[in-house]
Order: sequence, then C-alpha cells, then structure tokens
Amino acid sequence: MVIYFPAMRKLGIAIVLLIAIAEGHAQTTASARQPQSIFIHCGWLLDGKSDKPQKDVVLSVDGDKIGAIPAHAPQAIDLSGHTCLPGLIDTHTHVLLQGDITAADYDAQLLKQSTEYRTILATINARRALEYGFTTIRDLGTEGAGYADVDVRKAINNGVIPGPRMQVATRAMSITGAYPLSGYAPNIPVPHGVQTVDGADEARKAVREEIMYGADWIKVYSDRNYRVREDGVLDDIPDFTLDELRAIVDEAHRAHHPVASHAVALNGVHNSVDAGVDTIEHGDYIADADLKTMVQKGTYYVPTIYVGEYVAQGRASEGAPVWLKMMKIHQDTFKRALNAGVKIAFGTDAGGFAWTENPSKEFSYMVEWGMTPMQAIHSATVTASELLGMQKEVGTIEVGKYADIVAVPGNPLGDISVMEKVDFVMKGGVIYKQPQAPGKALSELLTNHSK
Repeated sequence: MVIYFPAMRKLGIAIVLLIAIAEGHAQTTASARQPQSIFIHCGWLLDGKSDKPQKDVVLSVDGDKIGAIPAHAPQAIDLSGHTCLPGLIDTHTHVLLQGDITAADYDAQLLKQSTEYRTILATINARRALEYGFTTIRDLGTEGAGYADVDVRKAINNGVIPGPRMQVATRAMSITGAYPLSGYAPNIPVPHGVQTVDGADEARKAVREEIMYGADWIKVYSDRNYRVREDGVLDDIPDFTLDELRAIVDEAHRAHHPVASHAVALNGVHNSVDAGVDTIEHGDYIADADLKTMVQKGTYYVPTIYVGEYVAQGRASEGAPVWLKMMKIHQDTFKRALNAGVKIAFGTDAGGFAWTENPSKEFSYMVEWGMTPMQAIHSATVTASELLGMQKEVGTIEVGKYADIVAVPGNPLGDISVMEKVDFVMKGGVIYKQPQAPGKALSELLTNHSK
C-alpha cells in the first residue's frame, strides 16, 4: 500500500509544474534558436547531378543544409544574373606552402619560417581557398610543418577561423635521400619536407603514427629525377620498392584510410597503380597499360596542370630543362586518360604556386586539354566528392546535403574562365562572400541569417 502525505503531494505537484515550465522554456528557446530559412534565387543552376542547366531556380537553406529545390519565397538573395553551382572541391592543396618554384623558395620556408608562423599563414590561405569558392579541400602534406594541418582543420571545424572543410595528409612519406631538403653538408642536420621511411616495417609504423595524429589520407612521394627518353616517354627514378609501397597501402587500407601517390612519370605511376593506391597525383606521363588498370581498379587521376606551367621556367633556369618539355607530355597523357575513361578529379597543387594566384585557372587548362566545361565542373564537384568519400554530404546541390553553394557572374558553360570570378560563397548555410554593393534586401537577409 502506498501512503501519500499532503506535504509530499504538494511537493510533487510543484515539481511537475517546474518540469512543465522548464520544458516549455526549453521548447521556446530551441524555437528561438532555430535558424531562419534563407532563400537564393539563381539565374541558372548547375546542380552537379545533371548536365542540363536549370533556369530561374529558387532554393531554400535551412540551417546548414539545403531545404528545398525549388522553393517559394517572397524575398530571396538575388543571384538572378549568376550561375549557382555546388561548392567547389580542390583535391590537392598545401595550405602550409607559399609557392616553391625553385629549391631556394622551398628551403627558405623550412629553414627560416617557424612552424608557428607557417601555420598563421596557413589560416590565411584557408580563408583564401574559401573565398575562391572552394568549400572543401584535400590538403596533401605539410612539407616539414609536422601535424599543423590537423590543427588548421580543427580550428575550422570549431569555428575559430573561416576555411573549407578539410581532409589532411599530415607529414607525407618518402625514402632517405629522395626528398628535400637536400644538398647540404653531411655534418649539417636539416629538416625534411616528409617523414623519411625505409623498409616495409618502418613504412607500416609511419602509417600508424600519421593516422594516430590525425591523418585522413596517407601521402607518398613515389618518384623523382625526371628525364625524357628518346621515344618520348617521361622516365624517372622510383622511390619506394614495391614491397614498401604495398606495405603502406595495405596498412592504410586496413585502417580504412586511402592513399595518395605523388607519381609524375613512368615507374612511379606504374608502381603506385600496382600497389593499389587510391589516387595518382600529377601523372605527367602514364602508360596506356596503367591507364587501363586505373579504370579497372577505380583509381582517380588528379592532374594538377597549372602548377606545371607555373614552376617550369624557374626550374629550367635552375638546371632542369625537362620541366619545359613536360607540359606537352602531360597534355597528351590527360587526353589519353580522358579517352580511356579514367576518373579525373580537380586538383591544383595550390601552395606549389602562390596562394595569391586563383586556383580556378585549372578549369581553363582542363577545357583546353579536351574536357567539356561541364566535365571540368563535374571534376571539381561530384567527382571530387566521390574521391573524398563525401558524396552523401557535398558535391551536388540536393535537399539534405550541406548548403555549400557558390555563384559566378555569367555562364561557365560558354566561358569556363568565369569560374575564376566566384563572388558568392556559402558554406554550411553561412555566407562568406557576396557580390559587391548588395541591395538592401540582400543586406537584411545576410544580417538576419548571421544572428
């Protein structure tokens, strides 16, 4: 039998009332915190799914996700003179580099700039990437700055600094004697731009270490010392043995982490493809047999075209004239890869060239070398999202995906160079860049949305 005392009954009623009031207050507070929907009127929409542009589309953004397409609203951000696209994705960057045309450029950064100073510069580069329209990047190596990319990623995710969504590769790997800094006296210890590993066991340990400290990707430098043979093939010296490369790939894949391979020429590419890497970076020369294997295995090709032209003259003047010949070889490889059906993803190697250069110059090269404008755009949206394993979150403008939206004035399908003129950037429902001199309605919407 349960006995109720009057005092306890009153206390119970009071508690119930307090709980009800608290729940009501929580609901009211939660309702007040619900972000306002924001509406965008796109003159044209390239949603990343279809090859056909859609005209005069209004879409809604609810919080950090896309809410509805099409949507109906009495007032919207007016981008009727613009083409809206999914947030762009650059799958090969170095936010901790400021350009390295020559060995002296590279050495000065590692020898004269502290990791702390380089990280400060990296935060600026992350903001630049975002304002260029790249709402997601894959950063492929800190080049001597340790695990600083992990902290840049963390600061962005925590809202400390503005920047793209980041996947990072931390230290990257090469072998003894194959990667700068090099050429210094044996008795002078100098830093290196990579984690040096020799042998399969060391390689496995390095993979584990980099993952432990925050690497999303494992990056390897697979070749060096390029030369053009008499038959026109770009030859090289491979870095890792096949046993070493296979050990790296196996260890990374066992931990469900993909592997990116800097592989410029014949042997570096062949060994990388044979070992089962997930992406080939640069790939100035790829043999037809390796292109076929890449198609069979689903290996992505990230050609990074513009950086080759950017550094060629400077490196030739330093005693490596082969760089002047590599662009023509690279163009032929790109066309063969395209015709073979290799999955080609957009990547620029920004940081290999100065971040004051717009990485979207890459689009014009891709079109000049054989892609249609739509193929080039897909390479930086849906294809790049698949490479990153983020296709359920970004890469297309679809209901439920992150509201990562950029806009350019004009029609990139008619003139791909307008991709260098991104003047509206939204990442996760937050507007980071807008057309100059917005009207009152746009200003009010931006103000309300930021609250």
